Amino acid sequence: MEKTKPQQKNKKESTISTKDAISILYYMNMAIKISKIYQSNNINFVRQSKLLFQSIQNALYTEKEATFMLRQNTLFFNGRKLKFGFSNYFLFKFTCEEFEKRDMGLLSFKPGLTQQEITHTILLLSQKPSSENPLQSFLNQANQKGISHVLAEKLPPYEKLENKKEGAKKVFFLGLTHLKEMFEKHNQEEKLPLITTKRLMQAIFNHLSQNESFLYGLTTLKNFDEYTLNHSVNVCILSISLGKRLGLDRNELVDLGISAFFHDLGKLDIPKEILLKPGKLNPQEREEIEKHPYLGAEKLLLREEFSFLPLRAINVAMEHHTRQDHQGYPKYWKKKKVNLYSKIVKITDFFDAITTNRPYRKKNFTREEALGLMMEKSGTEFDPVILKAFTLMMGNYPVGTLVLLDTGEIGIVYETPEDPVLMLRPKVKLITDKKGHKIDGGIIDLKEKKPQSSGYKRSIVKTLDPNKYNVPIQDYFLAEVS
Repeated sequence: MEKTKPQQKNKKESTISTKDAISILYYMNMAIKISKIYQSNNINFVRQSKLLFQSIQNALYTEKEATFMLRQNTLFFNGRKLKFGFSNYFLFKFTCEEFEKRDMGLLSFKPGLTQQEITHTILLLSQKPSSENPLQSFLNQANQKGISHVLAEKLPPYEKLENKKEGAKKVFFLGLTHLKEMFEKHNQEEKLPLITTKRLMQAIFNHLSQNESFLYGLTTLKNFDEYTLNHSVNVCILSISLGKRLGLDRNELVDLGISAFFHDLGKLDIPKEILLKPGKLNPQEREEIEKHPYLGAEKLLLREEFSFLPLRAINVAMEHHTRQDHQGYPKYWKKKKVNLYSKIVKITDFFDAITTNRPYRKKNFTREEALGLMMEKSGTEFDPVILKAFTLMMGNYPVGTLVLLDTGEIGIVYETPEDPVLMLRPKVKLITDKKGHKIDGGIIDLKEKKPQSSGYKRSIVKTLDPNKYNVPIQDYFLAEVS
């Protein structure tokens, strides 16, 4: 095995269908998972590796190569960009993770490939990568196995995880700064830089593709003095991610992000003493609060700069408190069909709001509790199909959840698995040892099993309320790039 030459820039796009390319990924995914459970001579592994070999051979017969390339967390097959929907998004995440763990930017299968080479390649990919120079270690092992028709290329430096985290943090805080600037300019009736807003949405989309879990972690950051700003950026991030799971394309996701970004624009006209009131609102104050959807839609309609914004941004501003059963507010809004974007923002808006400590709310919900409450309201408050996609996206233990392990250690969920079968086994950053002493521990994968045993090294016993334990969840994510 050796490194390939850089790909030709003007290479003709693949004629192999996206469906066939994704089938190769599916067979490779299944073969790697099975190889971690069974020996290489097991009938299940043999069958899956044969399916993988045959699917690659079909591609090689058509185009003389079968090459997967990862760039800016977009996956290409023989030059064709692959689009993933809700049903197969886990394949995209699986492939990105396998590439990044091995510092691999390209994996290519060439004519002359044998079944034995496929078997050895899968077995190598199922092993834990070397901590130092993982790609070179993979290549060395492949050469020892006589694999000569599977080639690999190093991941470019700008694709590295640490760079992605730094970029994600920068984009998150740019979002806060930009929205604050927009609100100030709006109040002073100055022209709004909406072209910057669109570019920001594209940057958020890129970083969600590159480092989704880390951005989820940043949404645990809650600035109580600037609640509307922080909330709007969080809702924007979660909405774009959910829209991606639902199969929206890049342009649609940018429009969705803009719509979510401005969904609470109407709150600019609500007095702060009402927005921040620690006690229960009286009927007059409640009436004022319930005006903000109408006021937001009005602002989007009347400002000249908003003329090129998606019409759905107005829908979202007006409808994001409309329930699935058409209750909610504004009460005079009786549209029979609620816009898809509004249904998405309705869910992400509620989730972020209810997981944020507010002076008027007695109960502070953890992320896990919030999802449980939302599921109880499926079909009445929320669209059941979109809510199901959201709960699968967040996982049984959402990123930022504080958990107690059966070892006595305490950790913070850092990444949720895409495979629904493994939802109970996220990646966790340890913050205490087995005796309860605070530590700056590493990130461990709960999918790891004990040597020579079918049992797992660690399992989650229960979730904990970070407020009760005085654990600043957001600080651990910010520390990753400080």
